[in-house]
Amino acid sequence: MRDAWRHFASEFIGTFALVFVGSGSIMTARLTGNVAAGLVAAALAHGLILAVMVSALMRISDHFNPAVTLSFLVTRRIEVMMAALYIVAQVIGAVVAGYALKASFPEAIFAATRGGGLSPP
Repeated sequence: MRDAWRHFASEFIGTFALVFVGSGSIMTARLTGNVAAGLVAAALAHGLILAVMVSALMRISDHFNPAVTLSFLVTRRIEVMMAALYIVAQVIGAVVAGYALKASFPEAIFAATRGGGLSPP
């Protein structure tokens, strides 16, 4: 588990950015009211932020998704303790991004979009 803090920070930053930018684009589309353009913008935002984060952090780690981390664990491409570290960092990053979005957008928009898809109906 060498460099555990670097891996934790990488997963946290990547997941935070993915959730914040992706869900933020959904809420911004609701603010503008243009649903068709908003759908394209949300798709582009998710794709671009994932590409940027993977490119920037791939030397350290590049999962940013607990499902991907679990698949790496099942195929024995990652150790159990490192997988646990990644998943904890990913969950914390997503939760912090959700609270940052809640603080950044008006309550009515946050509620109407369910946090940009972050909360169940």
